[in-house]
Amino acid sequence: MAAAPFGAPASAAAAVAGSGQEHRGLAAAVAVGVTPLMVARRGDPKLPLRVVAGLGVGVATRFVWPVAAKSPATVHPHRAYTDLAPGDDGAGVGIVVNPKAGSGAMGGGESPADTLRTGLPEAEIVEMDEGDDLIAALEGLVTRGCKVIGVAGGDGSINAAAGVAIENRLPLVVVPAGTLNHLARDLGVETVADAVEAVRSGHAAEIDVGWIAGEPFLNTASFGSYVELVDAREELEGRIGKWPAMAVAIVRVLRHGSPVAVELDGERRNLWLAFVGNCRYLPDGMAPTWRERLDDGQLDVRVVDASHPFCRTRLVLAVLTGTLRRSRVFSTWRTTNMQVRSADGPLRLARDGETFDGADSFEVAKNGVRLAVFTPRRDDD
Repeated sequence: MAAAPFGAPASAAAAVAGSGQEHRGLAAAVAVGVTPLMVARRGDPKLPLRVVAGLGVGVATRFVWPVAAKSPATVHPHRAYTDLAPGDDGAGVGIVVNPKAGSGAMGGGESPADTLRTGLPEAEIVEMDEGDDLIAALEGLVTRGCKVIGVAGGDGSINAAAGVAIENRLPLVVVPAGTLNHLARDLGVETVADAVEAVRSGHAAEIDVGWIAGEPFLNTASFGSYVELVDAREELEGRIGKWPAMAVAIVRVLRHGSPVAVELDGERRNLWLAFVGNCRYLPDGMAPTWRERLDDGQLDVRVVDASHPFCRTRLVLAVLTGTLRRSRVFSTWRTTNMQVRSADGPLRLARDGETFDGADSFEVAKNGVRLAVFTPRRDDD
C-alpha cells in the first residue's frame, strides 16, 4: 500500500481516508476494523505521525487515481460539423501510435495499431520505436499531406499531438491508449474502436484549449507539490515501476514537499499546490475528476495555502470531515486569465501530466483558441 514506508498504522489510516472519500459509512466500517491495530500500537511514540501520513497519502492518491464520474460525462461541443470527414476508410488521416501504448488499451483484444488499421484501412498508421521523437513523427504526417492527425497514447502524448494540430489548424483524433486517458473519457471515446467510429462518422467538436507559460493544455496544469510528485515518480519508475514509484513519490512529497512563494494577479500567496483545470471540473474540492463541458471558456483554479500552520494536516482533516469549503487553507475560483510571478525564480510547471521548466513570470489563460477533436458523441446524444 502507498503508505507502507510508515508502517501498518499509516496503511490503515490511508485505507480509512480512501474509503471515506467514496462513502462515509464505508469509512466508518473500515475504521472499526483497524481500531484493534491502532490500540496494539498505542505505545509507538511515532503513531500520530504515522496516522497523519497515512491520511495524507489516502487523500493525495485522489490526484493520481481519481474516482470516476458516477455517470458518463456529458460533452456539449461548441460547434459540431461534418465537413472535416476524411471518408469511411480513413483516407487523409494519419495516426502515430506511441510505443508505450498498451495492447488492447481501454478494451479490445488487439493492439491499438491493429485495431486502427482494421477500422481505417486507408489511414496512415505510424508505429514509433522506443526513442523516436513523437513531435517529429506527427510533423511528418503533416508534411506528407494528412488532413487529420491523431495519436494513440496517454494524455501527455495527446497534449503533444494537440500542439501540432493547433499549429497547423488540423483536427485531432484522440485514441485512448494510456494509463488514465482523461480527455478521451470526457469526449466519450472509451476504446480504440470508439476512436475509429468517431473518424468514420466524420463528427468533430471544438473544445477549449488552456495555456500555461505559452504551452497548451487540454486537461489540467499545475505548479507546486504536484510537479514535485511527477518528477519524483519519473526519477524512480525506471527502477521500481510506475505505480510503486508513484506511491513512494507521494510519501516523499508529503514529508518533504516545500511551498512556492508567488503572486497571483498581484496578490502574494505561499502555496503548497496550485491546480488549474481547462473548464470546470467536478466534484468540487481536492479531487477534480471529470468535466460536464469542454467549451465553457473558464479556468478552474484550486489552491492550497501553505501560510497557515499545519496546512497539509488541516487539508486532510477538512477533506475527511467534509468541511473543505470552509477551510482557510483551500480556495477555489473561476477565471479566464491569471498572472503568476514567482518570488523564488523560475518554476517547474506541469501540463496534462508532463512537467517542464517554466519562467519566474508567466500567464495561465484562455485566449479563444479551440481545437477540433473527433468524438462519437453529438449535441443531441
